[in-house]
Amino acid sequence: MVLWLVLGGMAIASIWLPWAWLHLARWAWIAAGILMLLWWFSLRPSNQRLWADDVAQSLQGQIDGQVVTLRNIRNFDWRSDTDYTMRWQDARYDLETLLSVDMALSYWMGPAIAHTLVSFGFADGRHLVFSVEIRKERDEAYSAAGGFFKQFERSIVAAEERDILYVRAGPRGEQVFLYSVQMPPAAVRQLFLAYVKSANRLAQTPRFYNTLTANCTTLVYDMVRPIVPGLPMDIRLILSGYLPQYLYRHHGLDNTRPLDVLRRQADITARAAQAGPAEVFSRQIRQPR
Repeated sequence: MVLWLVLGGMAIASIWLPWAWLHLARWAWIAAGILMLLWWFSLRPSNQRLWADDVAQSLQGQIDGQVVTLRNIRNFDWRSDTDYTMRWQDARYDLETLLSVDMALSYWMGPAIAHTLVSFGFADGRHLVFSVEIRKERDEAYSAAGGFFKQFERSIVAAEERDILYVRAGPRGEQVFLYSVQMPPAAVRQLFLAYVKSANRLAQTPRFYNTLTANCTTLVYDMVRPIVPGLPMDIRLILSGYLPQYLYRHHGLDNTRPLDVLRRQADITARAAQAGPAEVFSRQIRQPR
């Protein structure tokens, strides 16, 4: 890439400078560009790599009427971001008992950038979180730039709240907010099923993550749009740190209270970082402030 940019600069310089070797640089730049395009289109996503532990398993679901059986739900016990006990589990969920949907935003790089997660609550007190994430290999680290250039596959993780919200608020030191989203019950069930179907498709046909067009927020928007028609595209779907303003404007949050009040109440960072027992974690982070 750097060589191609250098050759491009030389090609531009050849417009004004008569030196023959600069004109050769123009052709070299074109040839390098063609080779880069051939390389780009040759890249193929895969489900067969040596994955990082937290994305090592592919979520899959079986839908039998209103009962969904999920395989490979993550339920790690995190002591730090690098010290943890791995645990993957299976579970059944009756969509007739699905009561709520919450949006979690985890801020890790300023006010404009946040990771979007969606948590579903059931009548028996269980909460299941879905998160669209990059699928890192063991020797890889997250890179926003790499997400533009097919560096990472795409993953849908389903996890217990005690796993995925704690690790962000605690070991990773991120600021986590949890907002109650207003959706009709039928729409909540459809969104849950949309996650399961998307996970099944990824298990069969891997796809690349893209920082701009296929990320943790835009893919949720793609799932919600058929369920709630009329939701417009908006820059805040890219700058996801401002997603609460978007939802508030389109009546996805409680409009009877000011948004700044909702935001203060949604900040669960301190409570989530304390990581109480799994049995009470979801209740504790929802205690009124």
